[in-house]
Amino acid sequence: MASRPKILGWGPYGDFRSWLRGLVITLVAASFLAFAGAFTSARVSLPIRFGYWLGLMVVGWLWGGFVSRAFFNRVGGPRRLWQRVIASSLALAVPYSVVVGVTTRLVLHGAFNQPQDIVYLVTSVIAVTIVMVTINVLVARQTEGLTQASSEPPKFLDRLPPKLRGAEVWAVEAEDHYLRLHTSFGQDLILMRLSDAIAELEGIEGAQVHRSWWVARAAIAGAVRGDGRATLTLTDGAEVPVSRTYARLLRERGWI
Repeated sequence: MASRPKILGWGPYGDFRSWLRGLVITLVAASFLAFAGAFTSARVSLPIRFGYWLGLMVVGWLWGGFVSRAFFNRVGGPRRLWQRVIASSLALAVPYSVVVGVTTRLVLHGAFNQPQDIVYLVTSVIAVTIVMVTINVLVARQTEGLTQASSEPPKFLDRLPPKLRGAEVWAVEAEDHYLRLHTSFGQDLILMRLSDAIAELEGIEGAQVHRSWWVARAAIAGAVRGDGRATLTLTDGAEVPVSRTYARLLRERGWI
């Protein structure tokens, strides 16, 4: 079954948690920019500039959802995450600068008569967009335990014990203060927190599926679903429980 793309960028698409998270981040950003009087908006009263920033950020959030679909699909767009952030930000910001320019002229009475004014507008929009996309991506990845495939080897591979060097990492299981590594060369224990391991597993497509488990997508040999729960069977025969917290995410990705 083909995996559906998980939207990690800036926009109201994906599951309800993604929608709500993106909206909250957008509202917080709009409030910060309004109270800070960013980009010459301090020339108008607080209620007006709050409405100005709120309107712009919500429209940007809506437009960002379409752009995110193109650049954060696991099988499309640039492979490296930072490249996806930059590419999606540019694709979002360049046409969106027209919206910001018109709104700024109407609300803040700004003028863009000189080339340097237009350059300032576009670069400002790009800067804000990069920050917003980056925040949404980092928050999504931190809360959902996602890792993506890339051409660069994961930092985590440097932590493998000598007997496992060169092995494929299939799963990481938390056992008290240790992690049990499930690999193509067998198993072993290392002293590390699961959350730290997930951060270093970037480069291998996988996901946290339980508070005690992270699994690589390629290592899943089968899945059994029932009563809102699921169990994954790995290549080495290990059975991994999938908690309700992560079951919806895996269903959306087509893993179960």
